[in-house]
Amino acid sequence: MIYVDNAATTKLSSSVLDKVLPFMADEYGNPSSLYSIGVKAKRAIDVARNQIAIAIGASPNEILFTSGGSESNNWVFQSIKDCYHNQPLHIITTEIEHHSVLNICHELSKNGVEITFIPVNRNGQVSPVAIENALKPHTRLVSVMFANNEIGAIQPILEIGNILKERQVLFHTDAVQAVGHLPLNVSNLNINFLTASAHKFNGIMGVGFLFKRANIKFQPLILGGSQEQNNRAGTENVPGIVAMGHALEESMSILDTEYQRLRKMTELTIEGLKSKISGIRVNGCSDRLPGLINIGFDGILGESLMHMLDLKGICVSTSAACTAGENKISHVLRAIGLSEECARASIRISFGRYNTFEEVEMIVNAICSAYAKIKGISHQII
Repeated sequence: MIYVDNAATTKLSSSVLDKVLPFMADEYGNPSSLYSIGVKAKRAIDVARNQIAIAIGASPNEILFTSGGSESNNWVFQSIKDCYHNQPLHIITTEIEHHSVLNICHELSKNGVEITFIPVNRNGQVSPVAIENALKPHTRLVSVMFANNEIGAIQPILEIGNILKERQVLFHTDAVQAVGHLPLNVSNLNINFLTASAHKFNGIMGVGFLFKRANIKFQPLILGGSQEQNNRAGTENVPGIVAMGHALEESMSILDTEYQRLRKMTELTIEGLKSKISGIRVNGCSDRLPGLINIGFDGILGESLMHMLDLKGICVSTSAACTAGENKISHVLRAIGLSEECARASIRISFGRYNTFEEVEMIVNAICSAYAKIKGISHQII
């Protein structure tokens, strides 16, 4: 199998697996317990919290563990709503956010919260000026994803953060696709809330974190025990948290070399396909995540191409994993101006740490062969 859907999830790092196995077999204590096996688990959580804080330029007490990006995103929005209960509340976001942001915004709008969805340009990027112009006296939160999960477009987070700091508006970024793959520092970028998910940077599924800047008023997510500084009750997922800390530390140690390597892979893929198939297009712009490309083809369905590649042992996708199987047109591709036909004729390839340059050539050849078969033409005359 050649797996190139790393934007959906990544393979657990083998070295991280070695570090986490003891906490699944021998060091299984409840971190709230006071005897030695529980204390060891608590210390392991503290280590992970510190590893994550260092990676994003935060303080350990600003890191809250969750079940992943969707929970973290929902928590931010729900908390803002609760904090401004019975007060005018305006939230700004973009048209290309992850559904965990879009759907909570739609739900809040049914309950009296004013939501503004800012459009993006054909490159999939939002204008900081458009954000600034949309601000109102009762705007309490702006949420802009760091990098898009379907086309990889990196947003102007620094510019937006500077504007919002000056206007004293809270800034949230869904950085699920960026953490571990792009350099970022929450202080330098003036970010108040940042969400991430471990399985996007070679950790374990079902665990993530929320960065919340200290001293910001915030409402607990789950009531019960005193875990996560009284913000999220429930026994912590110790193995997942330990794995996340080590996975992010490992990802940061190779970030620069991986960025260049993955960037080269995407470039070679685009060059190879363009040299053999006329009329293909890259959706979005060049300022994108290093390993992710969204490619459109003329006259075929992306889903047909995906299934044919699957038969060849190659895993790609046609949309975000959270909407796979719903037969919906990508809201991201429509937002950048693609027609329904063009949106349905696209696939996403996302390289990761365990892909090789040898696989790039195999992928290009497999796509060309599958495309020719779907079109009913000779491979030689594509």
